[in-house]
Amino acid sequence: MRILFISHYFPPEVNAPASRTHEHCRRWVAEGHEVTVITGVPNHPSGTLFQGHENKWRQEQEVDGIRVVRTWMFLAANAGFSKRILNYILFAITAVLAARKVDQPDLIVATSPQFFCGIAGALVGRLKRCPFILEVRDLWPKSIVELGQLERGSALRVLERIEKWLYMSAAGIVVNTRAFIDHIEGLGYPREKIELVYNGIDPEQFRPRAPSQALREEYELSERISVAYIGTLGLAHGLESVIGAAEALASRPEILFLLIGDGAERGRLESMIEERGVGNVRLVGLQPREAMPDWIASVDILLVSLRDLPVFETVIPSKIFEFLAQERPVIVAARGEIRRMTEEAESAWVVDPEDPRALAGMIEEIVRQPDEARRRASAGRLWVEKNFVRDNLALRMLTFMKKVEESPR
Repeated sequence: MRILFISHYFPPEVNAPASRTHEHCRRWVAEGHEVTVITGVPNHPSGTLFQGHENKWRQEQEVDGIRVVRTWMFLAANAGFSKRILNYILFAITAVLAARKVDQPDLIVATSPQFFCGIAGALVGRLKRCPFILEVRDLWPKSIVELGQLERGSALRVLERIEKWLYMSAAGIVVNTRAFIDHIEGLGYPREKIELVYNGIDPEQFRPRAPSQALREEYELSERISVAYIGTLGLAHGLESVIGAAEALASRPEILFLLIGDGAERGRLESMIEERGVGNVRLVGLQPREAMPDWIASVDILLVSLRDLPVFETVIPSKIFEFLAQERPVIVAARGEIRRMTEEAESAWVVDPEDPRALAGMIEEIVRQPDEARRRASAGRLWVEKNFVRDNLALRMLTFMKKVEESPR
């Protein structure tokens, strides 16, 4: 099967859509399929072009057997609504133009989190006269409304109509949480054409390992209890509560908080730390994807944090699987599906989101119970290895894609 995959993000970018797309496509190539990915030049989340790349109109490379076609991008940081929307729209246009020079595929796949990429997939499907599958990783425009980036009104109504048109244009839809199924089915899309494919891990990359002594020495972690948030410093993550927890634990200098990543909220968080005089929080900055297993292994407690908004009750951050696969203690500060899943698996500690005192108290509880921390970490690793191995999930998605491709038009 010849698969054309359209994704706004792709390695060396380090976010969840980039990793999932790369690992799925790599597996499909190993199964004997021809895979072409249309993506932009790497610049997320800072809007700065990654070293070694040029912002050309069109360029090609091969990555793990995948043909990667990179298009020109309007470079914009993951902050500021107008510039990001322009970035999304222009990529959708360049992706459609780039697809014209790609050999006839059997199937088009396009992935969110923003649906302009999906629109490009739908248009390319019509131009190429082949079925289109939409992968939904976020509920647009619902999420941007709840984050306060878009008010209710005529613009929202237009976006909601586009959302419904996009779903109805798809021959099949892949989602990564159960809650998305209810939303999409509620808009009239047939349930039997929706497939659930969770995020997952590469068990060779994310597995229990010894801490990196180099990292622990460089960041002076050896004599401290380190608590780390790793990922995008974005509007969705409620990271002000991490700073609040650090303030609540200021009397315990042995506890150190790390924010590892970059994003729209970095500047505000830096200002907050400085204004409040919080001395037990460090912003480490964006780290390479290949360094993540060592970082995960080298800190003592890991955080998964989301805002206390209804839309984020539907979200399952992919980092939870990477943390647990490495047998690490994890605190989930969220409601909804991710909280329910980890509670049922007894794999993590949970607290209410955006509650700094509850977070501080849970950190102290984990420190007091090292045996329980090890038990839950071990349970988490077994749970992930049983249910969330990326190769198995990629094959599940491939089976669904074949079914869609073989279905009558």
